[in-house]
Amino acid sequence: MSYKLFIPGPIAVSAKTMKALTSAPIGHRSPDFVALYQSVQPGLQALFETKDPVFLSTSSAWGIMEGALRNVCTKKVLNCMNGAFSDKWHDVANRNGIDATPLKFDWGQPVDPEAVRAELATGQYDAITLIHNETSCGCMSDLPALMAVIREFPEVISLVDTVSSFSAVAIPKDELGIDIMITGSQKALALPPGLSLCSVSERALEKAKTVPNRGYYFDLIEFLKNHEKGMTPSTPNIPHIYALRSKLEDINAEGVANRHARHLRLNNLVRDTIKAQGFELFPAEENGSRSLNCFANTRNLDIGALNKVLKAEHAMVIDGGYGKIKGKTFRISNMGDETDETIIEMLDAVVAVMAKTPVISG
Repeated sequence: MSYKLFIPGPIAVSAKTMKALTSAPIGHRSPDFVALYQSVQPGLQALFETKDPVFLSTSSAWGIMEGALRNVCTKKVLNCMNGAFSDKWHDVANRNGIDATPLKFDWGQPVDPEAVRAELATGQYDAITLIHNETSCGCMSDLPALMAVIREFPEVISLVDTVSSFSAVAIPKDELGIDIMITGSQKALALPPGLSLCSVSERALEKAKTVPNRGYYFDLIEFLKNHEKGMTPSTPNIPHIYALRSKLEDINAEGVANRHARHLRLNNLVRDTIKAQGFELFPAEENGSRSLNCFANTRNLDIGALNKVLKAEHAMVIDGGYGKIKGKTFRISNMGDETDETIIEMLDAVVAVMAKTPVISG
């Protein structure tokens, strides 16, 4: 049975994108590949709002997120933690033997710029990790305010995960001064999982050149050397790059500003409709994500049962919460290629199923 995903990733993939994925293979060291690789750079740089190169990695974003730490941190990293995935970045640092400090906030609370300033002012750090849009709890931190603080500490390299916000909201990399900006294919870009994208500042690359034991697969200097030749260090997922080129065509046709406005409009539509059913956002309204909504399960509905009926009767699936807030929250995505019509259809189905979903006792 096929069904449509309204989870925070992977999400639905269009027929046009699926067709692009079936493009005939080409040699990854051929002039044809160089042309393909170079053809996506202008569109990617426009989306990242950067003059820096955009590297393509056949991996999940976590590959680059781990590799970036190995490339630039020689002193100590400050891990800003306010949800499952930002918490995980601290675990990744520890597993790599990197000296790391957790700067913890409650799940659903944004990262506090003043707390970041106070910690960086100790002078202990040469790197900081941030997740712009913490997907696990639908909380978006104030990235401009955070980057304004981080720019006060020029010795600190910023690593920013934009996996679930990239292309849904504006993130002007160069203007904000982000050093390493990372995203993945399976969320707002509406591609299948398996490709990550990363734009790296010149100063981060210069720092990487001084760092021993960077590894190979995620060595930013290897990415740069190959990028300059229109290639990737290792054999890439070529069908994904064809699909990426197709998606960039779609984004260009819609217009980036229109894309951002569509995500905001659809996000508000989901937010207003579900709140009208007696639910509240898990984060504060002003901190709510704009590519998904994470709702507190204030009616104590059996979200697992809801999803089973939604899938069986409407061929749709939402998310039943993540990690320690699974069941206590649920998440609905509005990212990617969704339209007013598809979101309204989904919401009508969800509201109808909610009306007959049992409450969890106890």
